[in-house]
Amino acid sequence: MKRLSVFLLFNVLPFALYGQSIELSGRVSGATDVENIHVINKTQQLFTITDKNGRFNILAKLNDTLAFSSIQHQPKEVVVSGNIIKEKVMFVFLEEQINKLDEVVVGKVLTGNLMSDIENIDGNRPINFFDVGIPGYTGKPATQSERRLAQAGEFKPIMLLGLLGGSMPLDPLINTISGRTKMLKNRVELEEREALMQRVKSRLAKDFFLSNPLDDDLKMDFFYFCADDEHFIKYCKNKTDFEILIFLRKKYRQYKENLSTNKK
Repeated sequence: MKRLSVFLLFNVLPFALYGQSIELSGRVSGATDVENIHVINKTQQLFTITDKNGRFNILAKLNDTLAFSSIQHQPKEVVVSGNIIKEKVMFVFLEEQINKLDEVVVGKVLTGNLMSDIENIDGNRPINFFDVGIPGYTGKPATQSERRLAQAGEFKPIMLLGLLGGSMPLDPLINTISGRTKMLKNRVELEEREALMQRVKSRLAKDFFLSNPLDDDLKMDFFYFCADDEHFIKYCKNKTDFEILIFLRKKYRQYKENLSTNKK
């Protein structure tokens, strides 16, 4: 009986564990930045991202397929082996993604030295506001709707004090009463949602749908469904990929439930 117990402990039990999911600790290395690399368990539809040191943790079992991808690296898939399950660790090296173009020489050859190349280029440099000694705006250019909203102004109660001096601005008051300011605010928010949704889609759609399958004709509709959420900007603007993916996964479950309800 004792021999049988030892046999089961060292021979049968490990194979039984191989069929269960365990948490793997991994590290990605490469020639370029290894932070925010997408790690997707395609078999179990799980995902995570690496930290600044390339480390990650993810649930997996024997023969699961883990996919690694980022803009800077070539995609790579790793099948979880028995040795990985036994050690509960894995190391992955990603090769740099290099987009090679045919060499074409047009005009003068640039050396890479900015000041030297500027001197070698024919033509006059365009004059900017620094050249004439006036202040200028160097931030993000405003959209047409943002410019119109700024021109419309926003009425504030403190502006009523201007009546005492006879200099109260009328445009903000008129635009507030007529509803134009509110309409312009809504338009600016819609444009911000659309732009943010397109950025999220272009950056995360490919990896997200690897672990959350959806018909091609529904993928664009899904992202509009996400953008319609009142908390979309809060959860997706200036957030990490991991935080955005959590939000998308929550909306994905809601979207699938809606599809099932509509089919009934």
